[in-house]
Amino acid sequence: MTKYQAVGIGNAVSDVITQSDDAFLAQMGIEKGIMQLIDQARGAELYAAMENRTQMAGGSVANTIAGLGALGLSTGFIGRVCDDELGRSYVQDMANVGTDFVNTPVAGGELPTSSCMIFVSPDGERSMNTYLGISTELSSDDVPSEAAGDCGLLVLEGYLFDKDKGKTAFLEAARACRAGGGKAGISLSDPFCVDRHRDSFRQLVKELDYVIGNEHEWQSLYQTESLGAALEQAAADSGLIACTRSGEDVVIVQGDETARVAVDEVTPVDTTGAGDQFAAGFLYGVATGASMEVAGRMGCIAAAEVIGHYGARPETDVKAMFKAAGLV
Repeated sequence: MTKYQAVGIGNAVSDVITQSDDAFLAQMGIEKGIMQLIDQARGAELYAAMENRTQMAGGSVANTIAGLGALGLSTGFIGRVCDDELGRSYVQDMANVGTDFVNTPVAGGELPTSSCMIFVSPDGERSMNTYLGISTELSSDDVPSEAAGDCGLLVLEGYLFDKDKGKTAFLEAARACRAGGGKAGISLSDPFCVDRHRDSFRQLVKELDYVIGNEHEWQSLYQTESLGAALEQAAADSGLIACTRSGEDVVIVQGDETARVAVDEVTPVDTTGAGDQFAAGFLYGVATGASMEVAGRMGCIAAAEVIGHYGARPETDVKAMFKAAGLV
């Protein structure tokens, strides 16, 4: 029996969330609705300006792994935090949701624990300001073979592709997972990240069992305006492909088979974590042997739940929602 049913490797980012209006964003020079990278000083400035803030362990794949844990899978997360207040809090937060934080916080770390200041507008848009900190220094030394090589599902985060040592760690972990009988895959994370590392992503995709991305990421990866052409090429390169499309049908492709899953219209309270929880629901379906259509529907239900409240983690019993929909 594998040690973990699902293991994620990603940026360990402490999310700090507050509500704000457009006037505040303009006053602080924050561009609405996008993710901006900031330095440590800017992070401290924004943190001080936040009122009624809430703080929790975050990061794209960390959110996905927490979602899988909430659905009942045994989960582990591989990431890099400093042995500081935010880092220790991060490890405890992951433990509180039933996920093992595999790595020991770095004592005397050269950089602080990563953080993201998230400002949520009344229309649900989130404006993210990320200080990358120590998490992007992840290397092969941070990836225990007994975790990556002994899991049912390995979930990789595209954001960690910005450094060569992250690329190497991903490739080694994916190979270890597959050699151990597990399935390895990646969330593409961001079209700009894909732009920066297109060739490396294309090479990695060929060694993976599944890939999750939105339409912009797929079009960037294969440099085409035709989503159909991009997904056709993706299916030839990898095993199982999932494409989300901002409120439109989700497209899932495996070999010559294509499934389209309708998305229920939901008025968002906070779109933070929508893609992360889609991945959690979808991968729960993959892990439990569900059909493409059922796995896609699970992803949509999980995403709809998380955009109905503030924060990037589920607050209700998503598995009960699957049962109510007749999916389990």
